[in-house]
Amino acid sequence: MAADQRVTIYQVADRAQVSISTVSNVLNKPDRVSPATRARVLAAADELGFVPKAQAVSLARRAAGRIGVMAPFTSYGSYLRRLSGVLTAARELEIDAVVFDHVSAALASSPVLASMPLHGRLDGLIVMGLRIEDAIADRLRERGLPTVAVDADSSLFSRVVIDDTDGGGLAAAHLRERGHRRVGYLLERQVSDYESQAIRRLSGFRRVIEAGGGEVIVATSDNSVDAARRAAAALLDAADRPTAIMAHHDTLAVGVLLAARDRGLRVPADVAVMGFDDGETATAADLTTVRQPFEESGSIALSVLLGHVDGTRPRSTTVLDVRLVQRSTT
Repeated sequence: MAADQRVTIYQVADRAQVSISTVSNVLNKPDRVSPATRARVLAAADELGFVPKAQAVSLARRAAGRIGVMAPFTSYGSYLRRLSGVLTAARELEIDAVVFDHVSAALASSPVLASMPLHGRLDGLIVMGLRIEDAIADRLRERGLPTVAVDADSSLFSRVVIDDTDGGGLAAAHLRERGHRRVGYLLERQVSDYESQAIRRLSGFRRVIEAGGGEVIVATSDNSVDAARRAAAALLDAADRPTAIMAHHDTLAVGVLLAARDRGLRVPADVAVMGFDDGETATAADLTTVRQPFEESGSIALSVLLGHVDGTRPRSTTVLDVRLVQRSTT
């Protein structure tokens, strides 16, 4: 479309039957707009082929000067470590990174992500630990915004992941080898129906324990130490309490340790405890856990993304290794 024929924000507003300010909010502050109105504006922009001026400049430049990174940073410290890997690599390449936070992979998708392909301020996008809904994925692809998914599934974009099923199985094998047959599993509560890595990790864990004739008792917890402490209490207060408890990640495992201490239970003599991730929390608690290569996942994601931006790299899936780190709690 020629410059004098470019679709304007006024035409989008007219098609969606909203004000100019509403279209502006969808592009810049989407959380201020109701889901129904936001969907109507995005549909109008897609139908008209609306391209903001900033995006036209980016398309003409065809180089990565600014990328976006979206993840549940404030809910999970592990994503800050992944971000560190991105930022270290980006700084060396003199690439700017814009950070977007979302509450949790266990919750609904982000309105910011839905409108991101339209506002035209990014040359590429890394999405960590969040489901990219089909409609949003289609918009990202159709608008030509190179995207890489980290710790998440995608049929359209490159991925950098671990095998969570195998990771859960690795933890289960460690406990089974130590004679544990009745094992508790503390799962983060799921609000959306997205099959997150928590569900896959539990699946791998359950498969290995049950293959050895054991039983897995699942409890759910919100994402905090206090919530995990309460959920673990119910497991440990049962007459036939488990001899070991695996937590979805290290922070929840700390809640399990506190619940055991509240009851005068010895770890690991009375109950063994495991986590997953291996950050500073695991080190401080001397917690047996499964280590993920967080920083490496961030730097690899940026490398893959830049290959998409300059057109030299096809869609790919990179699977990183995890490993058991045994400490005093098992």
